[in-house]
Amino acid sequence: MTPSPAMAASDLASQPPSTAPDSSENDNIQPFYVLHKASSSRNSHRKSAARRIDLSPSKPAAAKAQVDARKAFESVWSKIHSSIKDVLRDVNTNVFNEIHSWVCQSFLAITSSGVPTFAQATRSFPIQTHTTSKQLFTGLVLIKNMEFVDDLLTFKELGLCLKSHGCHVANVSSVDILTKNGVGGCLRSLLRQFVMGNLDAADVSILASWYRELGNQNSPVIIIIDDMERCSRSVLSDFILMLSEWAGKIPMILIMGVTTLDAPRNVLPSHVLQQLCPSKFILGSPAERMNAVVDASLVRWGSGFCIGHKVAIFLRNFFLNQEGTLTSFIRALKIACVQHFSMEPLSSILGLLAEEDGEGLQGERLALSSKVEAQTDSKLALGLTELMHSQKCWSTVVMCLYEAGKYNKVQLLDLLCEALDPDFYNSMASKNQTRSGKGFEISSSSDHFMARLNLRKGGPIHQAIQKVRDLPAASLSQLLKSWENLSMDILEIYDKVKELQRMVKFEEGKSLKQDFPDLAKRHASRSPANVKESKTINDKAATLISTMIRDFMKPIECVPYHEVVCFKDVEKLKSALIGDPRRMIQVDLLEFHKFLQCSCCSKHCDVLLPSMPDTSIMYTLAQEHGDLINLHDWFQSFKTIVVNCSTKGKQRKGQQSPLPKKRKDTNENQNEGEASIQARFCRALTELQITGLIRMPNKRRPDCVQRVAFGL
Repeated sequence: MTPSPAMAASDLASQPPSTAPDSSENDNIQPFYVLHKASSSRNSHRKSAARRIDLSPSKPAAAKAQVDARKAFESVWSKIHSSIKDVLRDVNTNVFNEIHSWVCQSFLAITSSGVPTFAQATRSFPIQTHTTSKQLFTGLVLIKNMEFVDDLLTFKELGLCLKSHGCHVANVSSVDILTKNGVGGCLRSLLRQFVMGNLDAADVSILASWYRELGNQNSPVIIIIDDMERCSRSVLSDFILMLSEWAGKIPMILIMGVTTLDAPRNVLPSHVLQQLCPSKFILGSPAERMNAVVDASLVRWGSGFCIGHKVAIFLRNFFLNQEGTLTSFIRALKIACVQHFSMEPLSSILGLLAEEDGEGLQGERLALSSKVEAQTDSKLALGLTELMHSQKCWSTVVMCLYEAGKYNKVQLLDLLCEALDPDFYNSMASKNQTRSGKGFEISSSSDHFMARLNLRKGGPIHQAIQKVRDLPAASLSQLLKSWENLSMDILEIYDKVKELQRMVKFEEGKSLKQDFPDLAKRHASRSPANVKESKTINDKAATLISTMIRDFMKPIECVPYHEVVCFKDVEKLKSALIGDPRRMIQVDLLEFHKFLQCSCCSKHCDVLLPSMPDTSIMYTLAQEHGDLINLHDWFQSFKTIVVNCSTKGKQRKGQQSPLPKKRKDTNENQNEGEASIQARFCRALTELQITGLIRMPNKRRPDCVQRVAFGL
């Protein structure tokens, strides 16, 4: 059992002054000796013991807080990550089902000509010589992602989907199809995944034996190549020819990812193309996948974790300008979540909200569970309840806007950035203070509402409202149906949507009742009056969404207690993702006491002490020089700090305790030798060179080093 800090401190204080620490204690403090050389006097032991006793009561509480924050993060992120995986799977569900149907049809076509016997299937030469028997059913999956890493996840999900339907699936990476590996590398990759053994032999007959012996012949063999354009052309051609030779013995189906449908013609020679029987499939676009991820992780109230406006802007720009991959966006979101739980003391409450089974998160009015209320203050619990309800309303309005913006190809991430802007809401609220208490209406003009909302012209919200005014009647009915499904938990919005739906149905009924006997009267029915009535319905729908924006789209940063659930420190996130390593190294060297947390250096952070790390002493001394630093002067300054300060300390010790000391090693009373100081100087100099802060001497100036980093 590990003793508590208080017990360790009391044991240390109870020891007699003349007792030397045992070897186990020396081992325990050895890692800290490298960073901070402690004093060897008896008084320092007593002071450190007293300091530990003073700080020990706060350590268990801090440790418990760290554990709670870690558990809360794991709970929240697991919920976010599972939601992201589910929506990404749903995006490609239709395509995956289409591919599975094609695989089943291809398998039936292959086996319709008969199943070869075991002896025929394991022969090293083909059974049939007809050209059609050698054709390989090939699925060309058109990938649209910006980067290769997103495609890997998509084809991995495709393989899992086909395996769930009983197919034998092997994923062959483009890294396996290289010139240095040859066709043998491709075969070994297949055998490792199918036969499940470490086989050095690359023989297709082994695969044929496995397929016939173990009763696997009732399912097709699927080979997935994630990106054919990254493969070696010669190796891929030989691999396809070999598969086509065995297509009659093993029902193999090939699936390859391509960026364009002309890729096979550009990569493969004509005699290889003749062996393929291609079919094309198109995956969801990166915009669809990004919209699904943003919806699941940042818009809908699921885990409770939110981000501020500036963080959303940075994540959007980071996705578009820096990486451009969905994987990097999810990783950045995870880093933001980690930083929120490490910075916010009350973030553990968010973990309790994420652990809810969903009963308290449904219905018109959100409510905290008894478990959460028991662990929070009553005022805080009430504030969190209001925050949850506000976020539910906000997400409903954002999704209603997105449904309208789909007709104009508005991206959800752009819409999210504008909807999170607190300045937009504050300016809108200041303009509408005179209308407080007038209720929720849809009778006013949409132009009047849009003028009061102070929308950015050409922005996503402005585009969505404008599109509502221009939708035809059929599309407007579909839009109102989607609004109805989204607002079922918010009765104030739901009732107004239903009221507008009744208006639309009434207008449709009036138009259907007008039955004219001749064509002339039918043309007369398309009068400007009817067009005006249709425009009136669209105008009312635009007014409805404008009113929803005014009354319910309150950004998270404008809600009290938003600090519990919202991460806003964009500079910290930017530093973690983009980073400035050289600057951070300089800051850490100058502010090392924040990491070591020692009393001597913290109290005298502006004074150079021998107990400081050698590298920090060297870098602090380097601030006094210009571009070039003379090595001799630098060493003498370093030596003065190390030797003179330690000499003064020994003189004070001699004045305070004139009695002879017991059990003192004679080596401790001697000054450090010149060789020892030079070794420490050279080691610190090398560390500064490795970190890129200085450049070592050259032949022209062998006695000087050059500073590389400036600015602090």
